[in-house]
Amino acid sequence: MRNLCLLSSLLFAGFTAAAGAQTLTLVSWGGSYGRSVERAWVEPFIEETGIEVRVEDYNGGLAQIRAQVETGNVFWDVVDTTTPDSVRACDEGLLELVPLEDLPAAPDGTPASEDLFPNSRSECASAGIVSATIVAYNDELFPGEKPAALEDYFDLEKFPGRRGMRRVPVVNLEFALIADGVPLDEVYATLDTEAGIARAFAKLDTIKDQIVFWEAGAQPPQMLADQEVVMTTAYNGRIFNAQVLEDQPFTIIWNGHVQETGGMGIVLGTPRLELAKRFIEFLSRPENLAQISRYISYSPARYSANALVSTHLDTGIEMAPHMPASERNTRRALNSDWLWWADNRDEMNERFSVWLSR
Repeated sequence: MRNLCLLSSLLFAGFTAAAGAQTLTLVSWGGSYGRSVERAWVEPFIEETGIEVRVEDYNGGLAQIRAQVETGNVFWDVVDTTTPDSVRACDEGLLELVPLEDLPAAPDGTPASEDLFPNSRSECASAGIVSATIVAYNDELFPGEKPAALEDYFDLEKFPGRRGMRRVPVVNLEFALIADGVPLDEVYATLDTEAGIARAFAKLDTIKDQIVFWEAGAQPPQMLADQEVVMTTAYNGRIFNAQVLEDQPFTIIWNGHVQETGGMGIVLGTPRLELAKRFIEFLSRPENLAQISRYISYSPARYSANALVSTHLDTGIEMAPHMPASERNTRRALNSDWLWWADNRDEMNERFSVWLSR
């Protein structure tokens, strides 16, 4: 009997160890988007594979990934990252390569290389989503004429009141130049010059004393609801959720916004590499990638997946009008140049910090 009990204990211990080895850590952005990731991708992946997924939140950037890789103590496996950060991480050797040929084809057989949105991935990340940084306003604060374009965000005379703005240079520099009359297709060429950078900061100067800075994505809708600001930059998905789930009187200005892409990367040196690859393959299937749009207004970054966008699961509303990649919303949109930001982010962060301190 003692031998039988010992054998049972050893078998149980072995099963527990195997189960523990089948746990993957995914790091994402939290908030309404993070909850959407869990519902759209994590829960179905667990159901299909039996692999447990632990989800953690972070605020982006490479510092934590870099520290794990450099020390050899890798405890994150898959990281939800912006394209500029995945490009930089790839250049620094912080992420595993994700070959295009490893990604599943479209339902009609079109290879992933021809099905991805342009500029939607790096060599070290799967195709993911298209999101937008937009300007939104509280409709109740504008009983008369309403703001209708990005230029109105900078017009304190016509639309007085405080503005919310993320405390980073990315997107803000682009917004400043667009509002100052730079054509969309010349924004990054302009930022490539010293005069162009000075022009962007000069435009930001015109509203600086009316800016309330934010850092977390949950802040802009709360600032609008509290009437702390009359307009704010924000992630379109956050404003969408406030509109449809909280019945907030917010309006998104699509006339002048910046679209950004992101995807999932695998941290170099993870001991759970094969599990991470299975997760990347799962979410890259067009039918699975499209599921994110059932929960939040971010577009899947594959043509075949974008064609599968339908309705919001909780409310039943049609999602196409709320998608950054929909035809009606891309008429005056700037696609973020992730290569420019990968090359210039550090310098722009320093210059933005100096501007903040003045």
